[in-house]
Order: sequence, then structure tokens, then C-alpha cells
Amino acid sequence: MPRPSPLLALIGVAVCAHVALAAARVTSSLYALSLHASEFTVGTLIALFALFPMLLAVKMGRIIDRIGIYQPLRFGALIGSAGVLVAAAAQSVAMLYLAAVLIGTGFMAIFIATQYAVGTLLEGEEKTAGFSQLAVGFSVSAFIGPMMAGFTIDHAGHAMAFLACSAFTVIAFAIASSAPLRNLPAHQSTSNRARRSAFELLAHRELRGLYFVGITLAAAWDLFTFMVPVRGTQLGFSASTIGLILAAFSVATFTVRIVMPWIVRRYHEWRILSITLSAAALCYLLLPFTQQPLAMGMAAFALGLALGSGQPNVLALLHSGAPAGRGAEAIAIRASLGNLSSVSRPLAYGALGGALGPFAVFWGLGAVIACAVPVAARRARKALREQATQSKLP
Repeated sequence: MPRPSPLLALIGVAVCAHVALAAARVTSSLYALSLHASEFTVGTLIALFALFPMLLAVKMGRIIDRIGIYQPLRFGALIGSAGVLVAAAAQSVAMLYLAAVLIGTGFMAIFIATQYAVGTLLEGEEKTAGFSQLAVGFSVSAFIGPMMAGFTIDHAGHAMAFLACSAFTVIAFAIASSAPLRNLPAHQSTSNRARRSAFELLAHRELRGLYFVGITLAAAWDLFTFMVPVRGTQLGFSASTIGLILAAFSVATFTVRIVMPWIVRRYHEWRILSITLSAAALCYLLLPFTQQPLAMGMAAFALGLALGSGQPNVLALLHSGAPAGRGAEAIAIRASLGNLSSVSRPLAYGALGGALGPFAVFWGLGAVIACAVPVAARRARKALREQATQSKLP
């Protein structure tokens, strides 16, 4: 029997870990709300999923550049398992805080390792196709996680929902320990690690705009996953209904990522990102007006189509623009900046949502997204000019 390919194994680890993360985030939010926690408290809880990943991502990226992905993948699965078990035993929001830190840190290690490995395994157009396959996997897991959480909570309670998450972290550890990943080369960095600084990559001309666009897309994603449980609870939706709305978003991301390899053969990545940002800004303009499950589900699907196309193109551009020997670190900086957004924004969302209502939160982020559109549009025009120049060369 042929062995599974390393790419398939990487996607398997990422999918299982993300199922656990997505389900744990929803379950934590709904459990905290059931304990009569305020919106600000829920925002703090969700922010903790990203706090330690924000602080440790660059260090993890440098470790992966140095030793490869095998041990970081296993570490991530073990830490994630510990986190969901703590959550299953939680009797207070304080224990959920600890669980959020562990789960978020574990997924961070897996997230950086899998994205780096896909970029190093594949070349050329296969690289974007590989990232699209990984992104499709994340769409599947983002669909399964909230659905599993919602229905398990309604029929068996919050503790059982967390235990269901633990099954996926165990599977992730088993796949991470398998031969296809154990035998991958380390891809050791050849740069001078003693003197290099993360600020060098932040100041890198090609990466700077890409980081801004990537953070904006991550913020748009985070706001949706944070506000749907809060807004749905305010409108009287059941946990299953909230899970279905989140699942509609995930189905859309899955759909657009399936066809992404075909799209990137016809349009440059920056052109796709400029369209993505424009569509996301429009969705956030309309979201506050959705007050019925069907309307919110339709808005969720439209936003999923917009945001789902972002990640594969950002990752492909990031790998192409990163300096040699610092691929994992470049991904880690993007993850760290995204997690900085994930730490700060839920706190702001919770405070603004309680004080000013959903219109201020949705429209505020919509304005930020609109500011990123010109950045992507300029890069798209530059890419088209470069392609035109190359086509004229003999």
C-alpha cells in the first residue's frame, strides 16, 4: 500500500488541529455567555487564543527554519490536547482563559509548520495550488468545528463539546508522528541567525504591503467569528443556528478555494486580493442589517466567498517574496501580526459592541478594510506592468 504523500499528511494535521480550534472558540464563547459573562469578558477570552501565539510566533518560525517541522507539529498537537482537556473540566471563565492560551499556542505551532512545509515542498504554480488545497482543508475544518460544537452543546453540553475537540487533537498528533512527516528534511536556515532581526522583514519593501493586507483579512475573519455568537445570542438564536451560520461562511470559503487554482491561472494574486478586500468591505456595510438567521447566513456565505480567496494568495506571495532561509520566520511574522490583531480586536469589539452596538463594530472594520483596497490595487497594477514588460522581451 502506498504511503500518504507529505502534502496530504500536512493537510491532515492542519485540518484536525483547526477543527479543535474552531470548535473550542465557539464552545468557549457560548459557555462563557451561559455563565453570564459580559461581551467584554468574552472578547478577553477570545483574545487569549491569540496572545501567546502573538508573543511566540517569531521564535517558533526561527525554530522551524533551524530544525524542521516534525517536533513543532507534535508539540502543537500535545499542547492543544492539554488545552481542550482543561476546558472540558472548566467550571469558571478563569479556567477557560488557561485553556484558550494552551489551545491557541498549540495551533500556532501547527499553523506555521504546515504553511512553511507546503511552501518548501512545492514550486511554481504547484505552490499556489498546494496552498489552495491547504486552504480547502481549513475551510472543511472551519465548517466541521462550529457545527460539531453547536450540536454537541445542544444535545450533550459544553464539556462534551470540548472532549470532542480532544479526539481531533489526538488524531493530529498521530498524523504528525507518521513516517511521511518524520522523514521530511529539516530545511535548515543558511542565514546569520545571530544578527538577523524580525524588523528587517517588516521593513522589506515587498513584504510590508502584503503584511498589511494579510492582517486586514485576518481581522475581517476574526470579527465575524467573534460577533456571530454574540450577535446571535442577542437575537435569540440557538447554538445550533449559530453553528449553521458559521458553517455557511465555511462552505463559502471551501467553494471559492476549490476553484482558486483555476482563478490564479487567469488573474494575478494581487488582483484577486484587491477584489477580495472590496467585497469584504461591502459585506461589513450590510451585516448589521441582518437580523434573521437566513439573512445572516446569506451574508455569512457572501463574506466567506470574499475572505476565502485571500489566504492562499497571501501565502503564495509571501513565500515568493521572503528572503532565502527565512521562509518560516516570514510566515511567523504574519501570524504574529495577525494574532496581535486577534488579541486587540476582540477587546475592542466587546467594548464597542456593548457601548455603541453592532453598527459601529461592523462599519468600523469595513472602513479599515476599505483602506487596504488601494494598497492591493497598486500592487496589482505594478504586477500587470511587469508581466507586460516581460511578455515584450525576446
